[in-house]
Amino acid sequence: MALAHQLFRQKPITPPAAAPGGMERRIGTFQLAMFGVGGTVGTGVFFVMHEAVPLAGPAVILSFLLAGLAAGLSAVCYAEMASAVPASGSTYSYAYATLGEIVAMGVAACLLLEYGVSTSAVAVGWSDYLSRLLLDLFGWHLPEVIKAGPFAGGVINLPAVVLVFLCALLLIRGTSESAAVNTIMVLIKVGVLILFGCIAFTAFNADNFADFAPMGASGVTAAAGTIFFTFIGLDAVSTAGDEVKNPQKTLPRALLIALCTVIAVYLFIAISALGTQPWQAFTDPDQAEAGLAVILEDVVGSSWPAIVLSAGAVISIFSVTLVCLYGQTRILFAIARDGLLPSVFARVSRRTHTPVFNTVVVATVVALLAGFVPLSSLWDLVSIGTLCAFIVVSTGVIVLRVRRPDLPRGFRVPGYPVTPILSIAACLYILTGLHWSTYAWFVGWVAVVLGFYLLWGRKHSRLNDPQDAPETPVEAAP
Repeated sequence: MALAHQLFRQKPITPPAAAPGGMERRIGTFQLAMFGVGGTVGTGVFFVMHEAVPLAGPAVILSFLLAGLAAGLSAVCYAEMASAVPASGSTYSYAYATLGEIVAMGVAACLLLEYGVSTSAVAVGWSDYLSRLLLDLFGWHLPEVIKAGPFAGGVINLPAVVLVFLCALLLIRGTSESAAVNTIMVLIKVGVLILFGCIAFTAFNADNFADFAPMGASGVTAAAGTIFFTFIGLDAVSTAGDEVKNPQKTLPRALLIALCTVIAVYLFIAISALGTQPWQAFTDPDQAEAGLAVILEDVVGSSWPAIVLSAGAVISIFSVTLVCLYGQTRILFAIARDGLLPSVFARVSRRTHTPVFNTVVVATVVALLAGFVPLSSLWDLVSIGTLCAFIVVSTGVIVLRVRRPDLPRGFRVPGYPVTPILSIAACLYILTGLHWSTYAWFVGWVAVVLGFYLLWGRKHSRLNDPQDAPETPVEAAP
């Protein structure tokens, strides 16, 4: 087989199977939409806001709108791709079916980077809110030695490590159980955020918006780039393609429900929080950890609202970690099922119908990153991975319309081809706000993954001999 043909061969699009690879279709539309909300709402408002406001000032509201616009246009494209290619693996699978194998592996590098870094960094943020909650409730100060990694004055961030393994145990227990727990946590988190907004509006002062855009358009773009990674939850919805009932209809509906919910919550919290204090206060070191809880304490002059918020944040960020960890395991599952990773990553337990080995490996790596490596400066790496994934999906819509116009689609992008082109343009514009060092790290990581593909993956691809390819291995029940 010619090398060029190998690199750009495309995976056939097949109808969704009843139990693909040993997994079971148990997730419905509402639970799947809550996956999207659970994986998105939390990071953007509980601690990334304090990274973004200093970049744009009150104009961070425009940054949320810009990021939401780009994510919204991309989500519509995701909806069409999910209905046309209803398989696990998210953007990786869409790229494989439309743009070729090597492009799919490049996208896989983006996805593994964004999920790995974001899951670890979110777990670290959870540790901060847990520490704040224990202090407010019981007066306990977590020792610095177990609260921070070796580069932040401690030895290990133990709460973050514990969180990752708790999420892993839940995912191993079963997908439907994980979805049910996530739904409960999402409803609690949205309720807590509504409570925050209502209390914050009692101290609303329009003068805090007077110097609306102190850093100009460049600040708005830079903040949008930092915020954008939080929309990773929308991508996580499409990683569940093999475990969703009626995926050609359920996936598009869940994506659109999650998108509308996320944007509404983000704008509500951003406006209410900015109305309580000057934007410069968001740089206060006291707000670096558990910032929204500090804002409520200042507004009310009492600790009880902050305790409620901290408890809500602990639950909220747990759900973000759970969904992101789930997304990464399903992407690895899809890659291994296609033969581009060792088949052990695609083994599914006959008892729980989950990829147990895969989940344990991912949890171990993520826990090590969360426990020992400072990741707070790597938000932009997650954003660049997410933006590239969104660009590929929007491009895939156009390519698939041209190559397979008669392919059944449960949802079609409105305003085609303008909508996918606008989606690509919006993502490219946000990319211009990222620092050059982000691009350097990103290119280096993608080069490593593509090197592995060229040396090992392409030789083991199931497309080398699709007729004789083995079925996805299933573990014996313990």
